[in-house]
This record gives sequence, C-alpha cells and structure tokens, in this order.
Amino acid sequence: MKQSFKANAKYIRISPFKLRRVANLVRGRRASEAVSILSSLPHKGADIVKAVVVSAVANAKHNHGAVSSEFEITKLLINEGPRIKRVQPRARGRAFSIIKRTSHVVIEIQEVGGVI
Repeated sequence: MKQSFKANAKYIRISPFKLRRVANLVRGRRASEAVSILSSLPHKGADIVKAVVVSAVANAKHNHGAVSSEFEITKLLINEGPRIKRVQPRARGRAFSIIKRTSHVVIEIQEVGGVI
C-alpha cells in the first residue's frame, strides 16, 4: 500500500463555493500538472489551492523522505469553516446581516508508480 501525504489550510477567507470551482479542475491530477493549471487561472482560489498542493509535496519530501518527484492528488476537500457574521445598518433602524464565509482545504497526495 502506498503512503499518502497531507496538507491543510484552515480559516481561509474565501467562500467554499468559489474554491470548489477551482478544486474541481485539478482533482485527481498529478501535482506538477495541477500547479501549472492553477498558475494560469485568474481566480483568487487558484493561488490558495496551489499553495496547499506545493505544501503537500514539500511535506512528503521533507517530513517523510519521499524520493519520488511525481505525486498524484488522491483527495482534495473544500469544507466550510466558521462564518463571520456582521451587520449592515439600513434605513429606519433596520439591519441586514452580512455572512462572511471561510473555508478549510485538505489535500492528500500519493506517489505515482513506485517500486514493484
């Protein structure tokens, strides 16, 4: 069984809906291919997901001594974090609520190929 390596990013101030739009493009791909795709996207979420992919590869090499240079994204989860709640004052003493969503990103990678 191949060993998997993880990286997390928590409490990111972007909506999970916006992050999932980017994550769906790279789910199941090789890490090097995912980084090149994410580098060319104009979305704010692309930079966040790219940083977590690069972190997962660095964790594999530095913390676990992985010798392979090719990794595959096996799990990419975008979960909702806590919501930051604010109030917008409106006319005649009313108030509208503003909900600022946060996200958690979890990436798990595995080595491609390996010794038989």
